[in-house]
Amino acid sequence: MSSSLSTHVLDAVNGTPATGVAVTVFSQTGAGTDGQPIGAGTTDDDGRVPGLVPDGLQPGTYRIVFATGSFFERAGVRAFYPEVAITFVVDEDRHYHVPLLLSPFAFSTYRGS
Repeated sequence: MSSSLSTHVLDAVNGTPATGVAVTVFSQTGAGTDGQPIGAGTTDDDGRVPGLVPDGLQPGTYRIVFATGSFFERAGVRAFYPEVAITFVVDEDRHYHVPLLLSPFAFSTYRGS
């Protein structure tokens, strides 16, 4: 089994894709029990990171971390969260989509398709 992963980061204040957000995926199980990074990239002009985890995901627990502080700092916006970390479980062979709706003092996510 090898599942795929994607994300989409949106700036909820401006209603636009969040460009230039660093994203890192960590494995929390198996060979990466120490939280070893297994994929990383930066959001493109559409707020997406193509090929985020090139080798796919095996069953287990993962953490995706968004460097939101530097995104807002570049925009000259004071923000509360320097990063957003979302832990999720891969338990079936499918595509996993973890979107992030972002604002300086709040964020929202859900299991997308």
